[in-house]
Amino acid sequence: MNLQQLEYIIAVDKLKNFVKASESCFVTQATLSMMIKKLEDELEVKIFDRSKQPVKTTDVGKKLIVQARKIILESKKLKEIIEDEKGIVIGELKIGIIPTLAPYLLPLFLKQFMLQYPLVKLIINELTTDMIIQQLKSGDIDAGILATPLHDSSITEKVLFYEKYYLYVNQKEKGFDKKFVLPKDIKVNRLWLLEEGHCMRSQILNFCALKKMNENEEHFHYNAGSIETLKNMVDSDFGMTIIPELATQHLTNLQKKRLRVFKSPEPVREISIITYREFIKAKLIDCLNDSIMSVIPSDMKETNKFNVLNF
Repeated sequence: MNLQQLEYIIAVDKLKNFVKASESCFVTQATLSMMIKKLEDELEVKIFDRSKQPVKTTDVGKKLIVQARKIILESKKLKEIIEDEKGIVIGELKIGIIPTLAPYLLPLFLKQFMLQYPLVKLIINELTTDMIIQQLKSGDIDAGILATPLHDSSITEKVLFYEKYYLYVNQKEKGFDKKFVLPKDIKVNRLWLLEEGHCMRSQILNFCALKKMNENEEHFHYNAGSIETLKNMVDSDFGMTIIPELATQHLTNLQKKRLRVFKSPEPVREISIITYREFIKAKLIDCLNDSIMSVIPSDMKETNKFNVLNF
C-alpha cells in the first residue's frame, strides 16, 4: 500500500469514473486500474463495484476512503511543517467566495497578496454559500470567504469584519428623505432582491420581516443575480434595494445621495474565512487573513454597536 494508491481510490470515489479519475491524477486508466486492483488484492476486499455505472463504492470501500483522506491530509502536514520551519510561504490555495462580496473585496487586497507571496498559487471561484460548504467538505476547495455564522460544528469560522447594510433608493420614491430608516418603511413591491440561493437575500428578508410577502400584490417581479444589477435598476427606473458597505465605496456623488442609513443598531453581515475541520494549510490562511485585514477600515472590525443578521 502507498500514498499514490490512496489518492487513486479517492479520485475514483469522487468522480465515480475510472477514466475521469485517471485524467485527474495524470496517469493512464490502465495504470490507475492496475494500482487499485493491487490494493484490493492486498487488502482482500472490493473497494469499487465496477459493474455499476457510474462506479459505486462498496460499503467497506467507503470506510477505507474516509481513512485514506485522513492519511493523505496527514502526509501533507509533514511538508507543511518543513515549509513553516524554513519560513517559506508556498503552495496552492483554493478559495470559494460569495458573489455579493467578491467584486468589492478581492480588488482591495489581491494584487498586494500576489506581490507579497509570489510562490502561492491562488485559485478563486465565486460560489453561493451552499456550494462553498459542499465543496469545502468534499475537499474541492481549501477555504471560503462568506457571511457567517453558519451553525455547523464541523466548520471553523475566523471572523474578518462586519459589513453594514444601507438602503439604496431611487429619488422618485417618497418618504425616504429622513435621516434614518426603519425596516417597516420598506414596501415589498418596491424592493429589488437578489435571486434565490444568495444568503444576502435571506438576511434581508429576515431583517425586513418579508418572509411571507405576497407576490400577488406585485405588478412586476424580478430577482437579480448581482448587486450591480440591483443598483442599476434603482438608478434607471424606480424602487429601492439594500446593499453592503463595500459596494458603496466607488459610488458617484449622485449615487451617494441615494444611500440611506438604518436606525441604530445598524444591520450588518459578519464576514469570515471558513475552513473544514481537517484543514491543513494554516500558514496560507494566516497570510490571507493578514492581507485582508490590512485593507479593512478599523470601524468594520468592531461589532458591539451593530445588529448581526442571520440567514
